[in-house]
Amino acid sequence: MIVGIGIDLVECGRFLDWSAFKKQRIFTKKELEYADNDNANAEKHLANFWAAREACLKALGTGFGDDIAFSDVSVVHDEAGCPELLIAGGAKAKLKELAGMTARVHLSLTDQDDYSAAMVVIDCDEK
Repeated sequence: MIVGIGIDLVECGRFLDWSAFKKQRIFTKKELEYADNDNANAEKHLANFWAAREACLKALGTGFGDDIAFSDVSVVHDEAGCPELLIAGGAKAKLKELAGMTARVHLSLTDQDDYSAAMVVIDCDEK
């Protein structure tokens, strides 16, 4: 049963002039390392990571705030290089409230020219 869908579109260039401090406040160390390993496309990776966070929060029906921090949602890559969401803290509590213990979170990322987009679908076994 699908319990949440979220989508986000972001302009990649907005991350070009972000300070290192701001990037470290928003993105995890692993995300920054991943982006830095492809320096020519670092801003596209950061845009993908940001879009994934926003799409996830939309699927959860919430936003960043007192209960959910930037670090509660991050992007990791499996052994094949496919992106996955790592959900912790307040976002994990909201996911459990929304979908229970059988929650599955699906992430799709894409970028084209100056834009990155992410889509998140949350599903679970019927409650």
